Amino acid sequence: MKKIILWMSLLGILAAAAAVFYLWGRPAPVEMREEPYPCVVYYRKVRTSPRIMIAHIVTVDLSCKNIETFVTPPEKGDKEMPLRGRATLQFAKEFGVQVAVNGDGFTPWWSKTLWDFYPRAGDAVTPNGFAASVRREYGPRDSDEITLYINEKGEASFGAPIRKVYNAISGSHWLVRGREVVENLADTGPAPRTALGLDGSGRKLIIVVVDGRQPFYSEGATIAETAGLMLFYGGDNAILLDGGGSSTLVIDWPGEGLKVMNSPIDLYIPGRERVVGNHLGVFAER
Repeated sequence: MKKIILWMSLLGILAAAAAVFYLWGRPAPVEMREEPYPCVVYYRKVRTSPRIMIAHIVTVDLSCKNIETFVTPPEKGDKEMPLRGRATLQFAKEFGVQVAVNGDGFTPWWSKTLWDFYPRAGDAVTPNGFAASVRREYGPRDSDEITLYINEKGEASFGAPIRKVYNAISGSHWLVRGREVVENLADTGPAPRTALGLDGSGRKLIIVVVDGRQPFYSEGATIAETAGLMLFYGGDNAILLDGGGSSTLVIDWPGEGLKVMNSPIDLYIPGRERVVGNHLGVFAER
């Protein structure tokens, strides 16, 4: 009997140790709500149905005086490949933003092995859609583009700018239009996702990042589920940004410093950040 109890105790310790090891370095799967800066609120949402999923949501009141947005600037003199690759944490460190999220898709890109991937930090890439950083415009511009515009006064809109173009970033799909989830969303199953939304007034910016491809931690969301999350948090209109291994959210916590808030997964390695093209940042201390 004593041996059985001893073995059960050892198995319990091993199971607990395995769980700690598996979760090490990842955000705890615990729901939370924090306001690190005035007009900036961070939520962590945990779901267990229809699968395990952890979502990270940031809402930003763009009308507040301390809030200013920023998009990754282009390199001077290179119109064909105007961006140099940066991880989202690197972008936040370099430009001093308090909130940072990965942006649009980009080319060229491949991710085969730890030795065969592109881009690395500093490599040249082209965004899939139009972008602007403090009036400096870059990327292809199409009439049907899915673009978020935020002007110098913090007025935000999708599809067409209010006044002159100041900051802009594009996505791949509409998720929500006029408080309605878009019908027939292309879906290939659950995955890491990143999305941007606005409430009906255009004053509140909603950022959603969902962790995925991590069994027993977070398997991800479908595109339709991402749209539903966006709608729940007030996104009357919303677009999908680059996802998969690109999905990364960073916050500079007062007194603690920069933290990657989600669990990115590049090359199927949890915690590994992907180098991406552009990003959306928020200054919250100005």
